[in-house]
Amino acid sequence: MSFEQSLAELESIVKQMEGGDLPLEEALAQFERGIELTRHSQSKLSQAQQKVSILMEKQGQAELVPFDDAGE
Repeated sequence: MSFEQSLAELESIVKQMEGGDLPLEEALAQFERGIELTRHSQSKLSQAQQKVSILMEKQGQAELVPFDDAGE
């Protein structure tokens, strides 16, 4: 599953749960699925960060700098 697919499914789960119409058992199952998707997404992001770090290291820029969008 791609990061984008995982994120889309997670957004769908959040909408369903915010609606408040799910029975308790289904809400718990959706919550559990949401946790799985969150872990999957975090793993994908971590992998992407590692790839970026490797590419930057190959270019002689070994250190990543945190993104700061406050100036924009």
